[in-house]
Amino acid sequence: MSTTASTWTSQAAKSLYDMPLMDLLFRAQSVHRENFDPNQIQTSRLLSIKTGGCAEDCAYCSQSARNGSQLSASKMIEVERVLSAARKARDGGATRFCMGAAWREPKERDMDALVAMVEGVRGLGMETCMTLGMLDDSQVIRLRDAGLDYYNHNIDTSERYYPEVITTRSFADRIDTLNRVKEAGIKVCSGGILGMGEHAQDRVDMLVTLANLNPAPDSVPVNMLMPQADTPLAEAKPVDPIDFVRLIATARIMMPASYVRLSAGRSEMSDEMQALCFLAGANSIFVGETLLTAENPEEDKDAVLFAKLGLRAETMAGRCETKAAE
Repeated sequence: MSTTASTWTSQAAKSLYDMPLMDLLFRAQSVHRENFDPNQIQTSRLLSIKTGGCAEDCAYCSQSARNGSQLSASKMIEVERVLSAARKARDGGATRFCMGAAWREPKERDMDALVAMVEGVRGLGMETCMTLGMLDDSQVIRLRDAGLDYYNHNIDTSERYYPEVITTRSFADRIDTLNRVKEAGIKVCSGGILGMGEHAQDRVDMLVTLANLNPAPDSVPVNMLMPQADTPLAEAKPVDPIDFVRLIATARIMMPASYVRLSAGRSEMSDEMQALCFLAGANSIFVGETLLTAENPEEDKDAVLFAKLGLRAETMAGRCETKAAE
């Protein structure tokens, strides 16, 4: 199997995932070093710009109005509050600012404010990312013209297991949105969640879908489920740490040029587990105390961990140098 293969089969990917762990880690780290600085980690910050009251029924999400969660809905926050948070994130070393809204899709009345947020954050010298649910063609064009760098739209799991988690939006709907974003020239950020009751093959098949998008997503966030009270997955069993590391390594090999991000669940990971994930090829994290509604390690803890491991945060200057070299 070539690490530059444009098409992956489910069988080939599962064979990779099932390799002896030491061989898998060696291969993943070798691929990682061919494409990235192995001691550099991208840091991003995520802000919820509209929380709760979502019409979707995602079984893992405390923001759904359908699945029993008691989280109340809020209005979209003001543009200046978003820009203030972005300035703080930039001054704290983050190079990408991500904005998420609990919607099935944005309404036309929301677009002016969303455009202003993108323009404002880019004006601060940061990369921009948004996750707003499904988008129509005109919304994609407006966000692209405003300068949106990345659009996040996770596929969550395999196509086979997807209906067990979400019924209000199809797997095909998600792929359609990703294609629409990609065709408009916005970079794709898409990944999934581990620990929702899926099988190992479902996790691998999720990666197969992402790797075969052609091109693969520029960013691949891998979340470890943090069970939320009053949701259908509140009693879900924890993911085995080694299984999680295996998936990170498999993602790195299948998508060699993508940023692989440790997303939700890091607050439950030991330093040792995170170190293995970085060895396996993860090279991006979210910083800050919360990810939408889930806990995240505080920045002081991340700084201590980086010092232990000899890691450093990626800078925008470093990003520009890398792009110029390419």
